[in-house]
Amino acid sequence: MNSYKIQATLTSPEETSRLASWFADFACPGDTFLLAGPVGAGKSHFARAFIQARHGAETEVPSPSFTLVQTYEKDTDTIWHADLYRLGSPDEIAETGLFDMFDHAICLVEWPDRLGVEKPDRYLEITLHPDPASDTNRLLEIELSGSWDWPENLLNQLTNNDGNQACSAKS
Repeated sequence: MNSYKIQATLTSPEETSRLASWFADFACPGDTFLLAGPVGAGKSHFARAFIQARHGAETEVPSPSFTLVQTYEKDTDTIWHADLYRLGSPDEIAETGLFDMFDHAICLVEWPDRLGVEKPDRYLEITLHPDPASDTNRLLEIELSGSWDWPENLLNQLTNNDGNQACSAKS
């Protein structure tokens, strides 16, 4: 399995939204985004921005903390947003149908550590941590695992249309 990592600092919620929007533009059915980090790190913010970039800013994106999974469909585009925090085993996750969707939908999975060894063959893991030096900064690590078509260009593409970096990437 191929692996590719980058690290960056996101200096505002807007940068987190811009990054999520960028990934939303490139995502295809079968892409899984594992969103890791402690409570309050920005996982749900990232997921909300991703879904709204893909399905429209007016799309309501409630937290799936209690429903476990929220699905969003628009035309032939399906997104599964799962929050696995309250689940204790992969068997409980299997009951949600999430494993079946890894190959058919775009999946955003919060608390992916609950998957254990059941991670899909191909995923992008985004880990967010609060920066101890700043209330608004988030430390970001992105790891691509499996066969993705775009990891080599990832750093170059993390820019917005005016040429400014969407985040402060470190090699």
